[in-house]
Amino acid sequence: MRRHIFIALFIGLCVAVNAQNLTSIPASLYVNLPFKMEPIKAPNFPATQVSISDFGAKNDGKTDNTEAFAKAIDAIVAKGGGTVEIPAGKWITGPIVLRSNVRLHTEKGTLVQFSTNKDLYPIIKANFEGLETYRCQQPISADGAENIAITGEGIFDGTGQAWRPVKKSKVSESQWNEFVASGGVLDDKKLTWWPSEAAYQGSRMATDQNVPNVQDEAGWRTIKDYLRPIMVDLINCKNILIEGVTIQNSPSWTVHPLMCQNVIVSNVNIQNPSWGQNTDGIDIESCKNVVLYKSSFNVGDDGICVKSGKNESGRKRGIPTENLIVDGCTVYHAHGGFVVGSEMSGGVKNVKVTNCFFKGTDAGLRFKSTRGRGGVVENITIENIFMNNIVGDAVLFDLFYGGSKNKDEKVKADETTPAFKDITMKNISCDGAKRALFFNGLPEMNLENISIENGTFIADEGGRISESTNVTLTNISIKTPASPNLIINNSQYITLVNIQFPGTSKPLININGNTSQYISIQHSPGFTYKNITWSDHASKDSIEVRGW
Repeated sequence: MRRHIFIALFIGLCVAVNAQNLTSIPASLYVNLPFKMEPIKAPNFPATQVSISDFGAKNDGKTDNTEAFAKAIDAIVAKGGGTVEIPAGKWITGPIVLRSNVRLHTEKGTLVQFSTNKDLYPIIKANFEGLETYRCQQPISADGAENIAITGEGIFDGTGQAWRPVKKSKVSESQWNEFVASGGVLDDKKLTWWPSEAAYQGSRMATDQNVPNVQDEAGWRTIKDYLRPIMVDLINCKNILIEGVTIQNSPSWTVHPLMCQNVIVSNVNIQNPSWGQNTDGIDIESCKNVVLYKSSFNVGDDGICVKSGKNESGRKRGIPTENLIVDGCTVYHAHGGFVVGSEMSGGVKNVKVTNCFFKGTDAGLRFKSTRGRGGVVENITIENIFMNNIVGDAVLFDLFYGGSKNKDEKVKADETTPAFKDITMKNISCDGAKRALFFNGLPEMNLENISIENGTFIADEGGRISESTNVTLTNISIKTPASPNLIINNSQYITLVNIQFPGTSKPLININGNTSQYISIQHSPGFTYKNITWSDHASKDSIEVRGW
């Protein structure tokens, strides 16, 4: 009898420990941070458990289990919180709404696949691409919840193919033919496939990226198919854990914590088709205290993205993303590995990114914004980044994101002018890119206080520093066949210390623009004034070469 009691107590203790100690984020991540941030504690849950099977759920791959999920969550809430178990098997369901003190836990071999029945996804008020709008209800969501978690080794599949358009240029000929043969419609140019006529018509009403200009409820209903939901949308929540799971095939953005606090995303695998439009991996928007740890991304848009609202809407919200740690993550196919913007109107500050690997992304470190956004991006530290086969720029700052007809026009800076400053990078390595560096600030608001120390780049082109102030490159090697190796345009206080262009018999730097001045090349072997050219009204007095 005592033995049985002991075993029961031991099992109960193990369940309680497993329920409470859900993650292990190394304490070292919080050491020597360049900003103040207390360690985030994972949410705690009572040992109470229920299974969705107890509420009629069937893992036959065809039964609609939407009601069973809702009943299981209601039941665990009624018990004071705990874990909703999702056993192995294929479970079809509509939207899942998380509530406070609820943990969704998946077994190995679990597949939760969201239904293609769009009647299960009503049109609701939402926030997408930094704007208040309407979208279809998210497959997984929570609003105002505290202590929530999604854990385990299972897979959540958003059945995004039922929602997403496909560009012909993004897929093979055989894939394209399959999409066309499956039904849906083509746009007027026969270059984009849409899953339905309503989805296509919605795209024609989108006046601000993917947000349609629709004025009434009836209008929204007619384009419902266009209103692709975010896969996991958590709004105004606290104490969040997403750990271990695979989240794939999202209709649009995949994981989107918005105005949340104390968020841990650990050992998560996010997979979307390379042709999946707008399928960002994670969009951390207007959040405070976030750790993203040892997760992988293979998606159709930006991999790890930091945002804080768009234009006037974001400035009015006025909530920055702050206190963010990203460590040990890998990004494969994506538009950018680590990205800030372009919707950053509420500001971004206090960010540290370390020990990440970007393989085959369009850009590696990508900072983007444009006139009209406003907001300040500042105090960002990036260390130990390894990249290879980058399609475009290894390090990219572009404050003309989306293009501009008046790039050289200096307009008056005001609250709508974005600012990027105080960004430090160290130990950056890139083996293969189209271009090593591209800094493109605004004439009225230069990029300011940007430094890269210990960088090795192999690229088709070297770098361009434009409309920037106080940029320092120290111990930088750029191996490129292009000449000039580096272009400095309308920039001031540029310091190059031990900059090298290996494999080049005559390294060449071009200075152009009549506002370029106070440029210093220091301790760089082989450099003399013979290695410098001037153009576009740049003054020869703008540069100093010394210590070589």
